[in-house]
Amino acid sequence: MSETISADIVVVGSGVVGSLTARKLALAGRKVLMLEAGPRIQRDQIVNNFRHSARKDDFIAPYPNSEIAPFPDYKPEDNGYLDQTGPKAYKPEYLRVVGGTSWHWAAQAWRLLPNDFRLKSLYGVGRDWPISYEDLEPYYYEAELLWGVSGPDAMAKYSPRRHPYPMPGVTMSYLEQRVTARLAPRYEVLTNTTGRNSVPYDGRPQCCGNNNCMPVCPIDAQYHGGIAATAAEIAGVELIPQAVVYKLEHNGHGKITALHYYDWNKQSHRVTADVFVMAANAIEIPRILMLSADDKNPRGLCNNYDQLGRNLMDHPSNSATFYVDEPLWPGRGPMSPSSIQQLRDGAFRSESAAFRIDISNSSRVAGVTAGAIKEGLTGADLDNAIVYRASHELSIKNVLEQLPDPDNRTMLSTRKKDALGLPVPAFSYSYDGYIERGMQHSLKVYAEIASLLGATDVRYSPPGVYSNNQHITGTLAMGLDEKTSVTDPTGKAWEFDNLYMVSTGVMPTVATANSTLTACALGLRTADAILGKL
Repeated sequence: MSETISADIVVVGSGVVGSLTARKLALAGRKVLMLEAGPRIQRDQIVNNFRHSARKDDFIAPYPNSEIAPFPDYKPEDNGYLDQTGPKAYKPEYLRVVGGTSWHWAAQAWRLLPNDFRLKSLYGVGRDWPISYEDLEPYYYEAELLWGVSGPDAMAKYSPRRHPYPMPGVTMSYLEQRVTARLAPRYEVLTNTTGRNSVPYDGRPQCCGNNNCMPVCPIDAQYHGGIAATAAEIAGVELIPQAVVYKLEHNGHGKITALHYYDWNKQSHRVTADVFVMAANAIEIPRILMLSADDKNPRGLCNNYDQLGRNLMDHPSNSATFYVDEPLWPGRGPMSPSSIQQLRDGAFRSESAAFRIDISNSSRVAGVTAGAIKEGLTGADLDNAIVYRASHELSIKNVLEQLPDPDNRTMLSTRKKDALGLPVPAFSYSYDGYIERGMQHSLKVYAEIASLLGATDVRYSPPGVYSNNQHITGTLAMGLDEKTSVTDPTGKAWEFDNLYMVSTGVMPTVATANSTLTACALGLRTADAILGKL
């Protein structure tokens, strides 16, 4: 074993949440070490990988996977990193690289709604948060300034704010303009709140409409964790990549004393610190804590009441695709430019899932061309079909709220190990009637939107088939009672005075907004707790 490394604070995970938390701690004068299981990557190489990839619809393909720090990959076949125990498969897509999964995201930056924090009190379902929207509001703004968030003023009617967005919303594409006009006044379509520059900001250019925000913005107009990791290093954080954390040590008296990690040569290293911050995702953090099991903690650390890894939530989705009665020419501007927010809250949440409706602006050319060729079209018929379908086809999807369910969980596999001999993550997962009733509500909205757009050839996702949105939450839920949660309201582990979690996992409910902005706000708030400012 190598000699012991020491720091004031060690942060495990270099994604956007961990990097911004580490940066804030370093700027306060702390000696901060950040560990990342995966390698460093560069934007130009990922852009080049994407341009030369035969699988443009596979957002994982441009990113380097590894034997030592693998991440899930399902195309062209499942790489087997995750263990599915049923009854439904849960197939998240995340990266283990410096900067984390937000390299290949859409940078959606909605805040939660005030009522999302009181789901149990207001609607009798789910659970309440131990903090309020008002507690988190200043940290939302702190995160928005760091990301460079653009958005329309009208979004404040849903999530009240004390300060305007750092930037106005990105200029509306032609598709967005037409859909917005035609759905009004029945549905209000708003330009999305995103970590995407509408004007030059923080040394990065404004969006120029490349339309491959996923898997990577080629000009860095879109914020991502790679930018956050660089900012952390500039602030003084020492970052060690290719460091796979596999165990925490404790003294038996409520203090973590060290952690251990393998480098990619399978050499083990020991790190001591005053404070330990777990900032990986909501799957990999429970895995590390479970791998740290000992005689006193046979189910893993922070798991005295069997809450660790439970209440796994995401945003199940399905979609409707159709031809609009006028050409919209999708493919110019952001891939997901706008959405319908008004179904994110209401008394119906006592019975069925709230949801958001997203409007797609992704280029249709490749998909409709493949479909037309498969139909056997050739010559002028093929040309005409491509032009019509690529200009008229539109997809919309829902983003459904999922309630916390202790039977939905991530665990350690008992039958599969990785190249380091460590058990891989395993899942038990399913959907309940709350989701299904929300889906039926969504189908009615899909049909009305299609009608308002003069749609033909309306195609729905197969009944009961959902994709998730990689918004992994709930497995480290914060709360007021250690018997029903993993961390306290500041993100500190109940069991250990110097162990904190900053991750989407600490969110007690998933609501209807993409989870990373909320996790960043929570992480910045946790940094204040560590610094003694709360």
